Amino acid sequence: MTLDILLENLLATGCPVQQNEPMRLHTTFKIGGPADLFASPKDQAQLGEILALCREAQVPVTVIGKGSNLLVSDEGIRGVVVHIDDGFGGLTLAGPHTIRCGAGISLAKLCLFALENGLSGLEFAWGIPGSAGGAAYMNAGAYGGEMKQVLTRCTHITPDGRLGAFSGENLKLSYRRSAYTDSDYVITSLELTLTPGNKDQIRAQMDDYLSRRKEKQPLEYPSAGSVFKRPPGYFAGGLIEQCGLKGYRIGDAMVSEKHAGFIINVGQASCRDVLQLIAHIQRTVLQECGVPLECEVKHIGQKE
Repeated sequence: MTLDILLENLLATGCPVQQNEPMRLHTTFKIGGPADLFASPKDQAQLGEILALCREAQVPVTVIGKGSNLLVSDEGIRGVVVHIDDGFGGLTLAGPHTIRCGAGISLAKLCLFALENGLSGLEFAWGIPGSAGGAAYMNAGAYGGEMKQVLTRCTHITPDGRLGAFSGENLKLSYRRSAYTDSDYVITSLELTLTPGNKDQIRAQMDDYLSRRKEKQPLEYPSAGSVFKRPPGYFAGGLIEQCGLKGYRIGDAMVSEKHAGFIINVGQASCRDVLQLIAHIQRTVLQECGVPLECEVKHIGQKE
């Protein structure tokens, strides 16, 4: 099946689909070439139809949320990019201390909903520019908190359209990983169990974390957040700074002078610029400190 026929079939589901959509418009790095087809399903049923059509056509599928931990190739992404966003944005209380939310809801909205209902446990996520589904996918964390502490269940859909769920230990949550990290299952909703708390104290903690982020992180520039996983016994940013790499630049990709753990896009950085800078940082830190750095940002699309 050609992409033109697949496009017709996708549009017939009622799903909005764009051709040759620039991925730089859908990532916080503001980097990335065109996706052949870019689909934004409105609900789980439509998502199931899209996945089935792509499977029948033997066309690859790439699933994204808010694009906050992604580096997309300059050559773009072949096949269909499925955008889990507003169509998966519900927020409800499923119990006295349990929130059920769609995978496309932003962490900001999720944190505010928890605050409004006097529920504590998500304060660490305030200011992280991602979706709930993305946070579950990679077990996002900051300031000593992580999704593992609050996430109790995820529902998903498989490439052949089957519905399922993982809960408890079956979520396999560990440092920046989950049961979904190496699977092609698409998270559709989450359940989080939180702790009753004082709204003023919850708000104060959220404000404190956001203030720290603004003070220490280069939020004024496009980036994909922290580039490297934390090596055992060290902080990646500290090692990079120790090697004198703050401000080091390849093209328009630069090691932040505010926080060395961030690579920022100071203009029109390409994916190639970022990859070369990552490789230079890894080589330098290994040579000078003897510590290997593992990249946390996910590189997707045509390989450079």
